[in-house]
Amino acid sequence: MNPQQSASSPADSLRADSLRAGPLHADPLHAEAREVLRRLTGVSDAEFHDGQYEAIRALVADRARTVVVQRTGWGKSAVYFISSLLLRARGMGPALIVSPLLSLMRDQVEAASRAGVRAAMVNSANVTEWDEIRIRLEADELDVLLVGPERLNNLAFREQWLPYLLPRLGLLVIDEAHCISDWGHDFRPDYRRIGSLIKSLPAGVPVLATTATANDRVSRDIAEQLSTDTAAPVHVLRGPLSRESLRLGVLTLPDEAQRIGWLLTHLNSLPGSGIIYTLTVSAAEDTANALRACGYDVLAYTGKTDPDERMAAEQALKENRVKALVATSALGMGFDKPDLGFVVHLGAPSSAVSYYQQIGRAGRGAANADVLLLPGRGDRAIWEYFATSSMPEEEKALQVLAALEQTPEGLSLAALEARVQLRRSTLELLLKVLDVEGAVAKEGSRWCRTSAAWSYDRERYAGVARARVREQESMLEYERTEGCRMVFLARQLDDTSAQPCGRCDRCAGPWYSTQVPEEAQQAARQSFAIVGVPVEPRRMWPTGLDQLMGASAPRGRLSKEEQAKPGYALARLSDMGYGTRLRELFATNELGEPVDSEVPTDLGRACVKVLAAWQWGAAGRPTAVLTLPSPVRPRLAQSLGRGLAAVGRLMDLGQVSLVEEPRFFGGNSAFRCADVLRSYLVPSEALDYVRENRCAVLLVSDLVDSRWANTVVARALREAGAAAVYPFSLAATH
Repeated sequence: MNPQQSASSPADSLRADSLRAGPLHADPLHAEAREVLRRLTGVSDAEFHDGQYEAIRALVADRARTVVVQRTGWGKSAVYFISSLLLRARGMGPALIVSPLLSLMRDQVEAASRAGVRAAMVNSANVTEWDEIRIRLEADELDVLLVGPERLNNLAFREQWLPYLLPRLGLLVIDEAHCISDWGHDFRPDYRRIGSLIKSLPAGVPVLATTATANDRVSRDIAEQLSTDTAAPVHVLRGPLSRESLRLGVLTLPDEAQRIGWLLTHLNSLPGSGIIYTLTVSAAEDTANALRACGYDVLAYTGKTDPDERMAAEQALKENRVKALVATSALGMGFDKPDLGFVVHLGAPSSAVSYYQQIGRAGRGAANADVLLLPGRGDRAIWEYFATSSMPEEEKALQVLAALEQTPEGLSLAALEARVQLRRSTLELLLKVLDVEGAVAKEGSRWCRTSAAWSYDRERYAGVARARVREQESMLEYERTEGCRMVFLARQLDDTSAQPCGRCDRCAGPWYSTQVPEEAQQAARQSFAIVGVPVEPRRMWPTGLDQLMGASAPRGRLSKEEQAKPGYALARLSDMGYGTRLRELFATNELGEPVDSEVPTDLGRACVKVLAAWQWGAAGRPTAVLTLPSPVRPRLAQSLGRGLAAVGRLMDLGQVSLVEEPRFFGGNSAFRCADVLRSYLVPSEALDYVRENRCAVLLVSDLVDSRWANTVVARALREAGAAAVYPFSLAATH
């Protein structure tokens, strides 16, 4: 019978076995736990790793709250599976495991099922199974329930599941517990709800927090949160974090052509199959394309990858059907391939702690694994972007609260978005933070202001920001260190037991070649030389525009006769190749001011290549150029429009007029669109020319972000009789 479907629990058989068997060990619990370990692993002589039984005893015998900090691959999941079964054998209810990633949950449910542990998961990917899981839970037919931290921020889950689950709970497990801490390397407001969950636990329910990436400060913070409602001491069990199987090295190469060229030359010499990490989605996609073009069997894996495709890619790597996955941090916590042979980073993560966590994917079951870091010139800029984008801002939080206070009945996300100048993703993150802090609550589809007082914890967030700067500096120190690289990483995690590894490029000397043949560099450059990224037209006006501009504001869907055609940008700012040149062009000076200049010759030629390859469609080739003005870099935009008009022998219609200075940059759609509608005016001369000639128009800009300027100006031109409007931009933000 399938153990997941059986009405009898493995815990029942454990209880019976323990009654039949005499004490086989000086510590009866040790003998019982070891027997469970052997059943779970299928290894008849399996023994615990150092520290595993200590953690199990703390949970089962002492019912303690326990923090376990151990290296990846140590066996933290064995601790909580064995503990949950032993507690079930003692009459306790099921375990609740809070796990951060779907891939991790899937692997854990599969592993539990193979071992006879009745496990299920509740997350956004299996909503259709929730009713069945609830029935099994109420029938006491589940030993373990896995949920994502976002479930704890879901009102329905808190109201419909937790009241039933908590009184019966046998064990609470918080996996990847560094996310609880303000000082962890992730900012996950969903995890902060766990503090309230811990406070609501009945007396005597053990709690286990596990992580592989916690220094002393993070460990103390986790322990404090575990002990908020009890005077009982928290057990903190730390093990050595050095990884004997990993061979660490750093290759400092001058530019992206050489970094990609190095991969093109040496990827096959890396052992087995592995992961190539990049810092951005576009870098992952570009690198995968370059490697595939040279015959390597690799797949891209990012936050934009379809969930089913992610699962297929993970399986392909596990079965060694691909040489590598080229991945962002989306492939991180929870992915388990014991024989992973290498991890290469194209660009450094923002902290040594994050780096340790990612390289921990390698060398779990293999004696040797190569870990190589190839830092990039643009690493720091990428760190700063991600560091600031995830942190709540006081001004924005007050705007949200003020908008909700003005509407006591609450506002939907779309309606709230129309009242505050925030992108949808930023607004959702901020609402999560305010929800956790008790300032707002979600009632159905509406967000409401609560009666709780709220103030911005300036000191706390400033401290987090300072910690992140220090973490970034530590990563730069890792790149430059003259000492053992494994010792450096271990000490960043406050493991003072680490000794020189004798394997890294500092201890034993470099084992890798730094030679990059010219033909490989040329192949890399050719992969970068592919110009043109699509810019899709807007087809809908933003929700809430009427609240900003009155009843006359456009709404609903744009007709085909109003829309721009699909357009192009030369490259994304985050791209490799031309993206690197564009980041330099759009950089600011030492005062943080934009530097304005005319389009460099090489970028101008590249733009012409995009236009030459453009398939114009039924409307035909454009015969006129109209330039969108740049409030920030007017020379750059103007020179691009004039240059393309001259090269293509197109009628230069000049620039769109700015009737007032745009106010909103980087906000949400409603504010950005309203800004464009108020500020941009197509000159009458340009409209007259279009009416007379019924021509297609090339709409040129220096940078495309929200696409609302393209949308608004294209509609005006189409209403004047333009056969088509083709947007073209030097750079795209994403």
